[in-house]
Amino acid sequence: MHIGPAINAFLQRHPQIQFDLDFNDREVDLMQEGFDLAVRIADLADSSMIARRLAPVQRILCASPAYLARAGTPQTPEDLSDHRMLLYTLTRDFESCALTDAGGTEHQVKLNPHIKASTGEYLREAAVVGQGIALLPTFIVYQEIERGALQPLLTEYSLPSPSAYVIYPRTRHLSQRVRTLVDFLVEQFAGLPYWDKAINSHDASLQ
Repeated sequence: MHIGPAINAFLQRHPQIQFDLDFNDREVDLMQEGFDLAVRIADLADSSMIARRLAPVQRILCASPAYLARAGTPQTPEDLSDHRMLLYTLTRDFESCALTDAGGTEHQVKLNPHIKASTGEYLREAAVVGQGIALLPTFIVYQEIERGALQPLLTEYSLPSPSAYVIYPRTRHLSQRVRTLVDFLVEQFAGLPYWDKAINSHDASLQ
């Protein structure tokens, strides 16, 4: 949704550069599998990698109006335990959720998975058709929230928010073409992400 258009824009400037892209959510071993770089969403602690931050990744709880009319709207984090959850499996502890209230108190909630999947795009569509409550990054669901197909939930609480990084091995010589791409991506995603601007504008219009 976002890296693809950025790469297409990069190729408009540098049409001579060739790409071999792997759009896969799994965490690859860059050295073993021969990748020049990867885009990774995480709280990075791996000192073997050099990382350039691209953007914050805000996560959000959301569900369709039809699901909420049928199952009710959660008012507290603890209410989530009674709902059908649509959960992304390629994160740690995906069957639990920590929400922090305005006073700084953390609410750790055990979630009831109705659907588990390794792709956020599927979970988004399942949420739209009323299968349950999804916990997904705003960059996946911002358009559905803008048009009212999904409704944000428990927005007075904050969720842990990692960042998106472009990473490459510390031990590998960075070619000029890769360095040029890294600089381009950092420039493209600088500042508040456009998907969060869209959600913020939507929220303001509802007040």
